[in-house]
Amino acid sequence: MTWLQLRLDADPATASILEDALLDVGAAAVTMEDNADQPVYEPGVGETPVWQHTRVTGLFTADTDMTATLAELQSHYGQALPALRIEILEDRDWIREWMDSYHPIQCGERLWICPSWREPVDPKAVNLLLDPGLAFGTGTHPTTWLCMQWLDQQDLSGLTVIDYGCGSGILGIAALLLGAKKVIAVDNDPQALLATRDNARRNNIDDARIECLLPEHIPDGLHGDMVVANILAGPLTSLAPSLAATLSEGAAICLSGILQSQAEELMGCYQEWFNALNLTTKDEWVRICGTKNHS
Repeated sequence: MTWLQLRLDADPATASILEDALLDVGAAAVTMEDNADQPVYEPGVGETPVWQHTRVTGLFTADTDMTATLAELQSHYGQALPALRIEILEDRDWIREWMDSYHPIQCGERLWICPSWREPVDPKAVNLLLDPGLAFGTGTHPTTWLCMQWLDQQDLSGLTVIDYGCGSGILGIAALLLGAKKVIAVDNDPQALLATRDNARRNNIDDARIECLLPEHIPDGLHGDMVVANILAGPLTSLAPSLAATLSEGAAICLSGILQSQAEELMGCYQEWFNALNLTTKDEWVRICGTKNHS
């Protein structure tokens, strides 16, 4: 089926107004995209991040009278419409094109992330099968890749690993495939825990080897031999005492989701509990690793 897409330039003050107006005049769907390559990093609690320059796109059926639709849209919007363009969107197999855009990713010497519908590049490698449709972490972001690379370098045999902020479960599942005995996967989003469980089963991980918990369900005295946490700098700062408390002396921690500009402050925070802290960077992102201090 052929579609018409109406694209309008907006700012934070007008984007949501245009979104509502497009839906009111019959758009089948409305999307917002960055219109100026501006990253949005860490929104405040309860905030919905919107780019300073946003492209708002409404999707209409091919038989839509766009002249009448634009007149109605301006009436709903209440003022002159911003810069806009109308484009024909030809019928394409969008699912197939989306699937073709994902390729296996090598993370270190042993570990690969492979979309579940693709054949592994190296069948003898440690291949983590992942469905990117579940989102929450697909291995393509530098912070996830940095953590996967670090895990690939560790001897995980027999360890219990805590994956805090597990998302898709990609880090915890990688740890299990690399030899960890058990993973405690923690996330404040129930959908992330479902995704983690689904991905674990996709990788033939026995349910008994991975425990999925909301933060409020973490039992007192939880103990792991290693922590990986790919979240954001703010939550990592507030979680420092709790994460430290889960580890014994000499145990390793791996933190990511951190911008280079945030690394120094975060390292200062974790130095109270960890030594041998070191930085690894990829693009503008940082991984911080270290070992638990001896008391």
